[in-house]
Amino acid sequence: MSEMYKLLLKQGVGKPAIPCVQEGASVKRGHCIATADGLGADLHASVPGTVIQVTDEAIFIRGEKSENSEFETIPPGDIGARVRSAGIVGMGGAGFPTWIKLAQKIPGGTVIANAAECEPILAQNIAEIESDPNEVYRGLLYAMESVGAAHGVIAVKAKHKKAIARLKTIIHDDRVSVFQLEDLYPVGEKRALIRDVLGVLLDPDERTVNANAIVLNSETLSRVSQAVELGRPVLSKNLTIAGKLRGRTKPITLMDVPIGTRIGDLIESVGGIDGDYGEVITGGPFMSRRVTLDDVVTKTTGAMIVTMPFLKAKAPLGLLVCACSASEARMKEIADQMGADVVASERCKHAVEVHGVLRCRNPGICPGQADRVLRLKKAGAQSLLIGNCSDCSNTVMALAPKLNLPVHHVTDSALRAMNLPLVRKLHKNEVNFK
Repeated sequence: MSEMYKLLLKQGVGKPAIPCVQEGASVKRGHCIATADGLGADLHASVPGTVIQVTDEAIFIRGEKSENSEFETIPPGDIGARVRSAGIVGMGGAGFPTWIKLAQKIPGGTVIANAAECEPILAQNIAEIESDPNEVYRGLLYAMESVGAAHGVIAVKAKHKKAIARLKTIIHDDRVSVFQLEDLYPVGEKRALIRDVLGVLLDPDERTVNANAIVLNSETLSRVSQAVELGRPVLSKNLTIAGKLRGRTKPITLMDVPIGTRIGDLIESVGGIDGDYGEVITGGPFMSRRVTLDDVVTKTTGAMIVTMPFLKAKAPLGLLVCACSASEARMKEIADQMGADVVASERCKHAVEVHGVLRCRNPGICPGQADRVLRLKKAGAQSLLIGNCSDCSNTVMALAPKLNLPVHHVTDSALRAMNLPLVRKLHKNEVNFK
């Protein structure tokens, strides 16, 4: 049965791609349907079918998910050229064009494969490695070759013992190693990774190349392998679906979901939503954004989580904004769902603004938030909504209860939907988000 697929022209960082097909055209899977406009990425038909509509936002294709592996291949070329033609972007959520990263040179440097699965609940990267890590491993070697790196590191949380064991059985190049990470948020953030793996703390405005390193998400590297070896463009995305679903208690991983698939259709395919819910979010609980059931899968979609209904908050509410989590605008959106007016907002003392975006001076290592909590109390807050990392939340919880300030976290409704511990005062040996 044919379905409508909506392929957004903007799939990551940069301008929207420029359509190169017309309405009524017949396209095969892998057909280039839009080309990058400067900083951006080419877009390819994720299913065979007919172009129904072309707008300034998207190309609509009526087609059917192919049960075979056939696709139109990209032009021949070196590693960088193939990655560019394939339309690969950072598939961990950042969406930065991968060919630009691979055009850099870091002689003697390190390429880090980010398989940290930084956010709670997300599971698709580890599921891929546990099933078959070879594409990720080969993608890392191609990336190292392209940038002239001397070392490759696959960063995985130590709790993922099966994934680590699988990696160690297939790594046969002594330039490549596995680095085991703690299970604390935001382990996996690129500057935190470089700090933990290489012992170098970059300033918030520094690029990874300043540490002679490049960080690439593990799924991104698997797509690099596919582009180089098979000529396969980006046609699909690996996803986690979780939360308040009928008959489901654990995250579900779906591999190779066609780009442009409607979110509501995917959720129905795994059982549908179980009764009342709070919202549907994409991405992990910390950095999520709200979506509708009519939104679609993109190259950067990592997860879809159906949350529990929101608890009511005692008003007025004070916000403590963290660079490692939800923006102030997103927190206000959550506060509205909790039925509470916002009386004041404070930033984590480690948060600094870089090109209009908050960055943390030292991700996951917090200097304490007592003064921020006291300011919010003085401003009239009767409860708090925080978005802090594990360490930062500990410092909030050391004071807020003494001031009779109930604390809510932006991740609460998602974590409750999975019966996971809430982010409050956590000790390292208690943190085990699945």
